[in-house]
Amino acid sequence: MRFPNIEPQNLEVVRTSVRGDGELAEPSNHERTALRLAQGERVVFEQSEIMIRQSAVHKAKGFRFQVKTDTMKKTVVTGGAGFIGVNLVRELVRKDDSRVVIYDNLSRAGVEKNLAWILAAGGKRVTFVKGDIRDFNGLKKAVKGASEIYHLAAQVAVTTSVERPVEDFEINALGTLYLLEAFRCHAPKALLVYASTNKVYGELLHIPLRKGGKRYHLLKNKNGIGEAENLDFHSPYGNSKGCADQYVRDYHRIYGLKTVVFRQSCIYGPRQFGNEDQGWIAHFIIKGLCGKRLTIYGDGKQVRDLLEVSDLIAAYGAAVKRISHTAGRIYNIGGGLANSFSLLELLDFLKKDGEINPVCDFSAWRPGDQKIFISDNTTVMKDLDWRPKVGKEEGIRRLTGWLREYVAGR
Repeated sequence: MRFPNIEPQNLEVVRTSVRGDGELAEPSNHERTALRLAQGERVVFEQSEIMIRQSAVHKAKGFRFQVKTDTMKKTVVTGGAGFIGVNLVRELVRKDDSRVVIYDNLSRAGVEKNLAWILAAGGKRVTFVKGDIRDFNGLKKAVKGASEIYHLAAQVAVTTSVERPVEDFEINALGTLYLLEAFRCHAPKALLVYASTNKVYGELLHIPLRKGGKRYHLLKNKNGIGEAENLDFHSPYGNSKGCADQYVRDYHRIYGLKTVVFRQSCIYGPRQFGNEDQGWIAHFIIKGLCGKRLTIYGDGKQVRDLLEVSDLIAAYGAAVKRISHTAGRIYNIGGGLANSFSLLELLDFLKKDGEINPVCDFSAWRPGDQKIFISDNTTVMKDLDWRPKVGKEEGIRRLTGWLREYVAGR
């Protein structure tokens, strides 16, 4: 027989045994176990003289073990040290009913700073588990007993996927399948929110466009790209994320699990350490602040709609709140037409508003790069009673302010 694992924070250990002369006795094996628990170590109890049950008090060789009932739900965030992850965790711990487990392998540059920040901000409500999304056994342990799972862990760069397609597939597709199986077998009553991408729609070459002075314009689909658009995976990254996207949906259809997919457009905000491969808004700002050259791939007229991270997190929360309706659904989400910028337009705004003027070089288009992507938010706005609250100019000013402090302090 094997007794359940006991979280150290839910166990009170009181030492009561003394020798006849009033001095403390030499520690027994049970006492050593109690010490390990008091020091925060998780202990699995085999069948022995020590029996621990929920909300019960038992005595064993002079010790009293008391398990305190934990009323807070457990939430797991894979990739929780990334910029979306730490902003999400910060919001979750503001609620009274959440304790959060961050599951991350810390492979992305800068995330150690994010992790230190959120562990300090979240206190005892946040736990960090260093683990890889490809570690099936690690995932099973992490999700056990969870009520909510947010799957943000990913290989996020198209360029890296082209250079290392097998690794890209293992992280994005196989890693997601491992997580879904851990979810199905060890937390089947939980819900899962998956961060997918607009790259599942491919290059969108069939969409009629007009090339303007600073940007491309949609001639049809004036509200943007909706969920009815055909999938057309392009690049290893598009394939691996698209595969995961469909697996997440299918685990609702086949197994009845509560899953929601968000096909996200350009997400930006504080604690984003952008680079050339991912996080282009932060990347442009950092290059400008540091006085370094940046490379634009293509003609710079390609357009993206921008969604500030707090608005994305609000949508996650709305989907969770309405899970009886949103389970099994897929939503396109972005800033919409009103919050769109081309690369050239962003550079103009940074120069005018923030006196940031990076020097640019131009290079060839990247594979699968869309000339324009604007998310049609009609469905997500209707189903979740949600809409973006942070405008693009306000959001970029916020990010610029945060990055100024970051660059000055590093």
